[in-house]
This record gives sequence, C-alpha cells and structure tokens, in this order.
Amino acid sequence: MVQSKSWVMVKHFDGFPKDSDFQLKVEELPEPKNGEVLIEAVFLSVDPYMRPFSKLYMKEGDVMIGTQVAKVIQSKNSAFPVGSHVVSSCGWKTHAISDGKDLTLLMADWPKNVPMSLAVGAIGMPGLTALYGVEAVLKAQKGETLLVNAAAGAVGTVVGQIAKIHGCKVVGSAGSDAKVAYLRELGFDEAFNYKTVPSLEEALKKAAPEGYDCFFENVGGQFSTFALQQMKEFGRIAVCGGISTYHDTAYQTGPYPLTTINWKQVKIEGFMQSRWQSDHPQGLKKLMGWYKEGKLKSREHVTKGFENMPAAFMGMLQGENIGKAIVTV
Repeated sequence: MVQSKSWVMVKHFDGFPKDSDFQLKVEELPEPKNGEVLIEAVFLSVDPYMRPFSKLYMKEGDVMIGTQVAKVIQSKNSAFPVGSHVVSSCGWKTHAISDGKDLTLLMADWPKNVPMSLAVGAIGMPGLTALYGVEAVLKAQKGETLLVNAAAGAVGTVVGQIAKIHGCKVVGSAGSDAKVAYLRELGFDEAFNYKTVPSLEEALKKAAPEGYDCFFENVGGQFSTFALQQMKEFGRIAVCGGISTYHDTAYQTGPYPLTTINWKQVKIEGFMQSRWQSDHPQGLKKLMGWYKEGKLKSREHVTKGFENMPAAFMGMLQGENIGKAIVTV
C-alpha cells in the first residue's frame, strides 16, 4: 500500500487565497488494477489559471487542480511501463492511480540534458499557450511590433522569444527591475517596470512610438485600457488571461472602449491552448527544437517540498517568480 498526500481546497477563495483555504490530506492507495498505473510526482506546476478555474470547475473539498511530471512506479498498462515519465492532470497529489486517460508520455526522444520539469513549462502547457497565441491567434509577422504583459512569467517569457524568432520587435512589461533585466537578457527590444514608471501610458508610447500590431494580454484591468489606445489600426489582441482581476470580489467597471475598438478596427480574441489539442505533439517538437538550438531559453522558480504547494501557489500569484514556478517533491 502506498500513502498519497494531496492538497484540497476546503473553502473557495474569497479575494486572495489564504493558508486556511487549503488542507493536506493523506490516504492509502490500493494496488493498481488491470489497465492502471501508479504514478509518483516529481515536479508539480503552479499556474495563474488555477485561481479562476477553481471558481469555475471546483467545489469545496476537491483536490486542487493542476499538472505534474510524474514517474510510473507500478504498471498494469503496457502503454506506460515502469520507469517512464508522464505529464498528469491529477492535481496536487504526491501519488495517484490512473487508467492512463489523463496521462501523456514525455517525448520518446526527450534529451537527457533537457530538464524534465520543462514538460510543465516552456516545453509544455505554458509554451504551447505562447506558441498558439503568437502564431495562430496573433499571426505575428516579421517587422511587426508585439507587446506582452506579465512578460517575465512562464508564458510571457516564451511569447517574447517566439515573437523574436518570427522577426518581431518585442516590448515587455513586468513588475520588478530584476524581471526587466531578465527580459533584456532574453532579447526583448524594450522592457519596463510597470510599477515604477511615472506613467504607464507614456511608457507604452516611449517603448513603441509607432504603436503595436499585436498585444498578448495576460493582465487585464488598467493595463488593457492604456494598451488598447496604443494599438495600430487593424491590430490584434490575444487574450490569454487577466491576472489583475482574479482576486476581485466585485467586478471592475469601465472604461468601456468599444468606440476605440471600432475606430481602430482591432480584433480581440480569447483563447486557451486546449483548442489545438491535436496539434500538441507537433507544437512540442517545435518548442523542443528551438530549445536545443538555443533560441528558446527558460528560467525556473523552484520551491522544494510538497508541503509548500500553497505557499508556492500564492507566491506565484504575487509575482515572486521569474519564469516558470514549479514545486519539487
């Protein structure tokens, strides 16, 4: 019998999450049945989407949602041999029994010198989100100017690098000087700390006086209002998230920019990477190729210990991470 630990959400988040909203539970797992496997978590992911998704798709008492890189330690399913590594959507658990439907094997040719943790980062869901947003939604072209906010996060860092691969001018906004310095290391043409600039509107104008063709939106709120004013005619906006609003207990109101959208003939499209599920294998190969060529770099913010999952989650929501936030067991 294997003992599994899991973090459950005992109370829906009211505003910003609190320690008391989580509870650590322990259970004994049975032996895998025919067709099942027992997996053990190696790297767990904490991501911004978990905050709004918890409200939409979870009830109190559920295990926190999320993905992880796990190792198969017992198997009665020939598709997942013992010792193989998978990406699982079982949530915040140290161990789980699975029939394989929620598992994806890591690429058979995953290089030994590439950290497997990237399978929940730059060569995983965040990387695919950036890829589809830049290529399928924005359709960014050489010579265009692309703006991305929350640019030093797991998705934003990849967005900027993919846009540079496509020959775009890239402008990034982040919340600390250290993050801005990292964006410049990655090759961003312009980067600024939105928390310290005297005027967000002027910072956006200064970074791209000619305006923006593409805007990869991760933040929402006031930033969106100012960014929209700087869009070029026929500009495109890919709405990936709105982290500035995730903890609101009442809806933000106005301004209402429909006239600006109309006059500039801006296209705004919300998206999630799951729309292109059938393209994931090809997308992951593309991301891996860029990583091996040195065109795609990744930084991780690592928290050690499964017991620190809630702290890692809340720290990520407060912007403590540069790059991808993960937890090692």
